[in-house]
Amino acid sequence: MESITNKGHHRRTMTALAACNVATLAVAANLAFSINPEDKISLKRGASLTALGLAYFATLFELVNAVGLRTAAGARFRAKYRLTAGDVLDISNKVVSAVQAALSCGTGLVVCRWSCARDFLRTSHSLSEAYAWFGTSYFFYDIWSMYMVHVQMSANPEYRNKVHKKGSAKNGTTLSMGDGVPYTKPTFLEYCRYEPVILLHHLFIGGFGFLVIVWLRGPLGDCTFGFVYLMELSTPLVSLRGILARLRLQRSPLYVANGLAMLLAFLACRLLALPYVGLLYARSLRRPYLQAMASLPLGCKISIGILMLPQFYWFYLMSAGAVKLLVGTKQPLSAGDAQVGQNEQAGRTGRAGHTGHTGHTGQAGRGALHKRS
Repeated sequence: MESITNKGHHRRTMTALAACNVATLAVAANLAFSINPEDKISLKRGASLTALGLAYFATLFELVNAVGLRTAAGARFRAKYRLTAGDVLDISNKVVSAVQAALSCGTGLVVCRWSCARDFLRTSHSLSEAYAWFGTSYFFYDIWSMYMVHVQMSANPEYRNKVHKKGSAKNGTTLSMGDGVPYTKPTFLEYCRYEPVILLHHLFIGGFGFLVIVWLRGPLGDCTFGFVYLMELSTPLVSLRGILARLRLQRSPLYVANGLAMLLAFLACRLLALPYVGLLYARSLRRPYLQAMASLPLGCKISIGILMLPQFYWFYLMSAGAVKLLVGTKQPLSAGDAQVGQNEQAGRTGRAGHTGHTGHTGQAGRGALHKRS
């Protein structure tokens, strides 16, 4: 009887989560598309979009968790792939990241088709601001989500030893293979010390990037931001790679094909996109490329540098992991396996000073940096 009652409670919970998730996205879409493309987003409308975005991403995360942990189909799936609760939460985090990336890319396509075909320097579409308001909440939700994953994963002794070894390496101490690390629930500050790079990335993109799109750019157009939104195109592939690693399918043909597609998408959308935007900018000014780049404000150059440096680093890590896989290393590929993502990653990915949405921009970096199994 108790089992039947629990099943009914879980079903009602999932129904409520699904209804809330669909409703928040529908209301947000109405707020975003009910104005003219040339209009500006008011503070009231923008704040509403941010609140709706936070509710949307959080309920989607909880809904996927509920399906994986509270349903018969989820139990069969966990048994088949030997998944822990931490694994399920990590997969849920990557699913939400992929959804955010799809929304970001849709926004980027609309903005590029509207603004880049008109006046590169002056034309804007209201959707770029609308999604900045909506998407900035993703980065703050994702910090909470990653912390939840970290808490669940910390219940695994092997994972705790890895965390402890990483901290010991930073402090110059060692941990023998026989040492055990007793379990205590990690605090949020401990998590911040464990993953400072991705946290700083999320705060920078969700904070400064949002301000650039909404206020700091002034009357400038948003063609550039359209391409920045499109940088998330690689994030679903990064998320799928991490999910396949959680399912222990690193040696499957799908994993290999997805990894190669991820590298190509990452190269095109994160490393080559902004140089191409620079070419469009130079053409709009009718100046040589290098002269046009030199004319950019100092703050813009610094923002581009902050954006691009992590992308090169993450691409190097992913490329190294792909080489290990292709040459048939005996050990399972770990760079970017279980925690590959985010940013887009580091979605992750990010938009230095140009967007309020990403990662898990950052998600690619999160996976490659921490090498969890």
